[in-house]
Amino acid sequence: MTVRTRFAPSPTGYLHIGGARTALFSWAYARKHGGTFILRIEDTDVERSTPEAVQAILDGMNWLGLDYDEGPFYQMQRMPRYKEVIQQMLASGHAYYCYTSPAELDAMREAQRARGEKPRYDGTWRPESGKTLPAIPEGIKPVIRFKNPTEGVVAWDDMVKGRIEFSNSELDDLIIARSDGTPTYNFCVVVDDWDMGITQVIRGDDHVNNTPRQINILTALGATVPNYAHLSMILGDDGTKLSKRHGAVSVMQYDEDGYLPEAVINYLARLGWSHGDDEVFSVDQFCQWFDLDHITPSAAQFNTEKLKWLNNHYMKQMDNEALAAKVRPRLEARDITVGNSPALASVVGLYKERVSTLNELADAAEVFYIDLHPDAALMEAQLSAEAIPALRDFAARLATATWDAPSISALIKEVITQHGLKMPKLAMPLRVMLTGQTQAPSVDALVVLFPREMVLQRIEKNLAK
Repeated sequence: MTVRTRFAPSPTGYLHIGGARTALFSWAYARKHGGTFILRIEDTDVERSTPEAVQAILDGMNWLGLDYDEGPFYQMQRMPRYKEVIQQMLASGHAYYCYTSPAELDAMREAQRARGEKPRYDGTWRPESGKTLPAIPEGIKPVIRFKNPTEGVVAWDDMVKGRIEFSNSELDDLIIARSDGTPTYNFCVVVDDWDMGITQVIRGDDHVNNTPRQINILTALGATVPNYAHLSMILGDDGTKLSKRHGAVSVMQYDEDGYLPEAVINYLARLGWSHGDDEVFSVDQFCQWFDLDHITPSAAQFNTEKLKWLNNHYMKQMDNEALAAKVRPRLEARDITVGNSPALASVVGLYKERVSTLNELADAAEVFYIDLHPDAALMEAQLSAEAIPALRDFAARLATATWDAPSISALIKEVITQHGLKMPKLAMPLRVMLTGQTQAPSVDALVVLFPREMVLQRIEKNLAK
């Protein structure tokens, strides 16, 4: 059997980390088995679904590199098919009209709660052999309910959680079409999975309670029941439910925050799945290794520091020109014109091991292309009485020095020796003059990145104050 998986988000918000992990696992399973990955947009919630949310999902998938083989399919465009299947189920006796009003349903549930019973539809309009149904009331538009089996169990061997069973007596008759005729989520999912030949349904474990109902509907339709794999939830750094402050934000926010898609994919892959002790691996390796046997049934925990560590790793591995191409638009978004001197690739090459994100790299790089004004108090703290003549001497010699790191390094050592200083006395004020910060790469490597005129100008400007 050819593997066919799907990712079926609802466009009522952005693509978040939990959804992205579900998409990744579904995509990787199809790629591992040479199968087909399908994108389906479940947009039947008309009031909450928006074109902007659809685009956010497509953008997120594209940024992560999760290409789909079929789709995107939109449920709202498949309404005639759903209604056709509902009519078939009415004709076969697997569905029926229910005229219980919302008010009656509320009263029914309230009475059940008062008796200590589980609130559920009582089957008033369910056709049974020898049963006389009430007279059809006027002015009530009926819903359509699925006639769920009342005996036995519905069970499946979940590919993550193991054997799961539900008693049919615990399941009431699900509404599959509202009073206005629109089909409901659980029904549309079933028809879609059937029509699209889905073989493995990989989704969050918030859908576990939907699964027995969906299996029963598939069985009533004579359809093949797919294998199910329910992924446990993702917790925040502190062990509580993932929220915006932990990282439950749009996937595209990670792009805005300066993360590389390779790092996010690598990190998502390790959220609940493992391949031995391997922490860092390519997308191709992940697809080769991925299976559902090594997904933990317990909740995964988001770790922002681990994500930053991975991002730093991928930045360090990236070619400097390619990395500069990602940093340049971030600088331009700040209205900073990136000139040819120094070359941005050289700047990012110097700083990429010291930062965690592209935004931090842009922060470090921008001082090379702006009119820098170091903090006065910081500058004053570094400009000791013995440092000032040494800096003037250094600037004078710098005007004619060979412009490479070894020559600059030798010059610095000559100056501090002649003035009887230790390295920080000269290096620290130079760093502040050139970058506005005390923490920076080795001062010789830093100096040589700037044009000679800019270094001399920044030294003179700060000494003149």
